[in-house]
Amino acid sequence: MRASRLISLLLLLQSRGTMTAAELARELEVSERTVYRDVEALSAAGVPVYAEQGRHGGYRLVDGYRTRLTGLSREEAEALFLSGLPGPAGDMGLGDAVAAAQLKVLAALPSTFRDASTRAGQRFHLDAPGWFGSADPPPLLEELAQAVWRDETLEIRYRRREEVTRTVEPYGLVLKNGVWYLVARVGERHLTYRVEKITAMRPVGETFDRDEEFDLPGHWAEQAEAFLRSMLREEITVRLSPLGLRRLRYVVEPYAVERAVASAGEPDEHGWVTTTLPVESPAVAHTELVRLGPEIEILEPAELRDRFRETAEAVVALYGQKGRKSQGATGNR
Repeated sequence: MRASRLISLLLLLQSRGTMTAAELARELEVSERTVYRDVEALSAAGVPVYAEQGRHGGYRLVDGYRTRLTGLSREEAEALFLSGLPGPAGDMGLGDAVAAAQLKVLAALPSTFRDASTRAGQRFHLDAPGWFGSADPPPLLEELAQAVWRDETLEIRYRRREEVTRTVEPYGLVLKNGVWYLVARVGERHLTYRVEKITAMRPVGETFDRDEEFDLPGHWAEQAEAFLRSMLREEITVRLSPLGLRRLRYVVEPYAVERAVASAGEPDEHGWVTTTLPVESPAVAHTELVRLGPEIEILEPAELRDRFRETAEAVVALYGQKGRKSQGATGNR
């Protein structure tokens, strides 16, 4: 364990230059006292690491020193060929760069690891778009990706109910279920734009200073949950059969399923449970939950229960007409 940590500390200093004990401790998830002991161990082993004093000081390696340790296991080498995500990378115009990087990694690997790319490709494949969505990337995705890399301030035109113009600082791109989103800073806020709704863009001729503390995955997770909370602003009361409870995750958002499971009461003698389900609106709930058929019973609100009853009566009326199929067939001759 300690040997792995010492290698990690060495590689951190090699890749990032000067780092304080606090920064190293945070990266390695240890105490600063442990960092002091590890630095002493590296120095005793002949690694030229030294401390710089002063306000901007910290630990660093002697200029020009490079370790020859690769630290790569077979599992790590194979994982490298899963991290490129060639489909999304190609959408952003980075397909050639990913391919070139993989070739360089292959050339640097020991001969016993050269099959890492083949093994990973044979076993894993990322197909990001949803089943019923287009696999074609949005027209401006590649240009947006370049602006994100270069920290270029942009003026974009965005299609809502009507087109609006915004000056934005593009912080990052997110691929969610086959849909690309741009996360950008506008003033003091970070806003999210669906890339396919951006109809035009142009650099304004300046770059912006990126907030290095900004955490794109963390921000996205917070915004996604906040969006769901704001969208699922109403609640209904339902009874679900055991099968209906299992199938619920196929018709509503995971957040709604979690809430429904958490608030579910004890099963009755038939295994049905009564619970509260967050929904966007009664109309949307009808469209989604009718797919569960007889595995769900709406208890409240009354108007939604009435709507389900009307739907059930219409289905019975349609399929209860004897001879309809043969009559239809005769009429089409």
